[in-house]
Amino acid sequence: MLEGKEETLMIECGVNIKKIKQALNFDFSKVVGCVVSHEHLDHAVSIPDITRLGLNVYATAGTFNGFKSNRAKCITTQKEFQIGGFKILAFDVKHDAREPVGFLINHKECGDTLFLTDTFYSPYSFKNLNNIIIEANYSKAIIDRKMRQGENPEFLRNRILKSHLSLENCKGALKANDLSLVNNIVLIHLSDSNSDEVQFQREVYELTGKNVSVANVGMDIPFNKTSF
Repeated sequence: MLEGKEETLMIECGVNIKKIKQALNFDFSKVVGCVVSHEHLDHAVSIPDITRLGLNVYATAGTFNGFKSNRAKCITTQKEFQIGGFKILAFDVKHDAREPVGFLINHKECGDTLFLTDTFYSPYSFKNLNNIIIEANYSKAIIDRKMRQGENPEFLRNRILKSHLSLENCKGALKANDLSLVNNIVLIHLSDSNSDEVQFQREVYELTGKNVSVANVGMDIPFNKTSF
């Protein structure tokens, strides 16, 4: 989530609502809404619970997949919308879901934040980014080695290659963007079996020279608009 002094935006709700409540110390007073990238349960399982708390959830019609609530707000790609002080632009991504999106999020406190996950590549580049949250799900070298060793079946390897961002494509996406104003790069959605946290963090740091973190439960990273 992006937490400011006066308002907080939830990004995804793919864990049990109890864990979400604990993460917020059971205080939702600053939460202005939640954006969800796609319908897979590790991103969207708590949509009904969030709406029952009286919070709006913003996602595409494909993501809601027939879920009805006056708190379910359908969004479309390439059309900016606003939640509190957060200005948000959704854009299409390449994933095996109904209508998946990434988000470009602007706020006066954190500047422009790119959120990109669950896609095998990104056709877009963005200007004036201040913070980046990006998937680095697997390394092609690791996943191919494990398939040769019989640890990964070929069908699973092929599904991952067509639905998730590899370390190699993550680095390519970063290279395609102007990183001159970027303060933080946060790597997310690392595979438990096909990634190497230390290697991924090191390679992205060597490429960018930026503050690179790998997301973990309970992590708190200051997202500034201006450089440190």
